[in-house]
Amino acid sequence: MKYSPRAAHLGVVACQLCGLVCESVPDQGKPIQCPRCRSRLHRRRPDSIARGWAFLLAGLIAYIPANVLPVMYSSLLGHSSESTILLGVVEFWDSGSYGIALIIFIASVVVPCSKFLLLGALLFTAQQRSHRAMLERARLYRLIELIGYWSMLDVMVVAVVAALVKFQTLSVIEPRAGIFFFGLMVILTMLSAMSFDPRLIWDGEQADASRA
Repeated sequence: MKYSPRAAHLGVVACQLCGLVCESVPDQGKPIQCPRCRSRLHRRRPDSIARGWAFLLAGLIAYIPANVLPVMYSSLLGHSSESTILLGVVEFWDSGSYGIALIIFIASVVVPCSKFLLLGALLFTAQQRSHRAMLERARLYRLIELIGYWSMLDVMVVAVVAALVKFQTLSVIEPRAGIFFFGLMVILTMLSAMSFDPRLIWDGEQADASRA
């Protein structure tokens, strides 16, 4: 099986900050810097897998209180209640707001669970230097980056609803602790995705070539 040449074989390394492709200089005891942005050059992000796992596990831990604790307090005509994420989805659905209920369910349940599974799979396969489905895993990483922009949608819905209700004097909606943990979970999973070096996916290609 024929493999494409790698940057290490060509004697070049790409800057992770500005993207400049630089000539790789042998290590002489001091860190190599990018000639354009002066950031330190690395062939791979240092401790990429360890940092990715740490942020991912922390995000998974934060996701538990995000679902258990109430995310919103509402008061209407003297009747007050606190609702969790799933209870809020049910209340919006029962009130006929099917679109909002579906958006919150996708943003708060489907997207986070998918990110946990996909990031865990990417980190595990990269750690094992697997050579299977490398192109598909690279596409999955780009998908995680894409859906990351919509991860805070649930927080935005609560903020917008609270802002709209402020105009009505007989009702009150306020965020609660659960929304803080949900936002923390989103940030941690984004940091996990940012810590993961997608070039590790293709290191399995080199491992496969060495066994051939």
